[in-house]
Amino acid sequence: MLAGKILLFISLLFANLIAAQTRPNIIYIMADDLGYADLSCYGRKDYQTPNLDKLASQGMKFINAYAGSALCTPTRTSFMTGRYPARTSIGLIEPLTGSKKDSAIGLTPDHTSLPALLKKSGYATYLVGKWHLGFLPASSPNKNGFDEFFGFHGGAIDYISHTDPKGNNDLYENERPVSKNGYMTDLIMERAVDILNRQHNKPFFLNIMFSAPHCP
Repeated sequence: MLAGKILLFISLLFANLIAAQTRPNIIYIMADDLGYADLSCYGRKDYQTPNLDKLASQGMKFINAYAGSALCTPTRTSFMTGRYPARTSIGLIEPLTGSKKDSAIGLTPDHTSLPALLKKSGYATYLVGKWHLGFLPASSPNKNGFDEFFGFHGGAIDYISHTDPKGNNDLYENERPVSKNGYMTDLIMERAVDILNRQHNKPFFLNIMFSAPHCP
C-alpha cells in the first residue's frame, strides 16, 4: 500500500514537472489603423471580412478593450514595455519621423521589454512587419529582444516599392537592408507562415505587425 502511494506521488510529481515545462507558443497580430467597427463581425455593413470573422467565431471576441494611446508609436511603446507611454521618451513622440531630431530617439534595452523577458525565459522571439520605435542600431528590434526581424522601421511604407515617404528603402532582414519583390502585406504573411512551419526546439513568440490598412 505504501509502495502504491509512493508510486502515485512520483507520478503526480512527474506530471507536474512536465506541465511546468510545457509553455505555449504566443502569436500576436496587430493591424495598423484598423478601427473597432472596421470588421463585419463587429457590425460593418458595407463590406465583409469573412476570414477575420471566422477567426473571431472560433475564439474570444472582446467588446471592451483599451490601448495605451490612440496614436501609433505611443501604443507600440506601451505594448512592448507594459508601461504608460509617457514613461519613456519614445512614447512621447507622435508621429515618429525620420527627421534628425526624431532619429536620435527610440526604444532601447534600458527599458525592459516583452520580447526581452520572453527571450530570457527561453522563448525564441520573432518580429515580422512594422517596428516604428526607432531608427538607430541601438533601437532596432534585434537590440530589444527579438532574435529575428523582417520588416520596416518607419511609420508607413509603400506597399509595392517598400520605401518610406521620402523614397528611401525601408525593408530589413534583421539589421541589414534588403530588396524583395512583392506586396508588403503578402511578404509579411509569407514570412510569418515560414516561421510557423519551421521545426522549433523551444516555445516561440511571433509578433506579426501588419502595415495594412495604414496609408499609403
